Amino acid sequence: MSEFESLYPFLYSDTSDLSAVLTQVRDSTVAKAQEIEELRRTVAARDGARLAECARAAATRFGAGGRLFAFGNGGSATDARQLAAFGGRNDIAVGLSTSGNSANLLRAFDEASRRGMLTIGLAGYDGGKMAELDSIDYLFVVPSSSVHRIQEAQTTIYQVLWELTVEEMAHVPRHTR
Repeated sequence: MSEFESLYPFLYSDTSDLSAVLTQVRDSTVAKAQEIEELRRTVAARDGARLAECARAAATRFGAGGRLFAFGNGGSATDARQLAAFGGRNDIAVGLSTSGNSANLLRAFDEASRRGMLTIGLAGYDGGKMAELDSIDYLFVVPSSSVHRIQEAQTTIYQVLWELTVEEMAHVPRHTR
């Protein structure tokens, strides 16, 4: 059975029984929800303290007037030109990759690190080449081979990270650039 068939078994059903198809859809949806819940628990248990530490570091940068640069695949902004032009030591660079192997993201992290930026990476699988970089201060890896589950868990990670950062910012003195 292909990955696509395992994700959507009801599409490959040889039955026209609506009840059976609806049961397959429900079972598939429940299985996916259980999988993402388990991934979220795994990441929280493994990385909860590091998420809080990362949030404190980000809040300090924001308090010093820093800006957030986010990047991933899908457009010309992902090749780090904006980091090279505008990134500075008080800024934060956040890069997302499901595989952790995107060459443009690896270059962006290296550039951000050279500029003294706080670097935060989110990857899937085993972290890929991002896990080998010394230029990423905080790497959060979603241990899954499903692109869908990785992206869902990454959404949770950056939402939690933002909420923790906002909470920490209440305790950080603000400076101007």
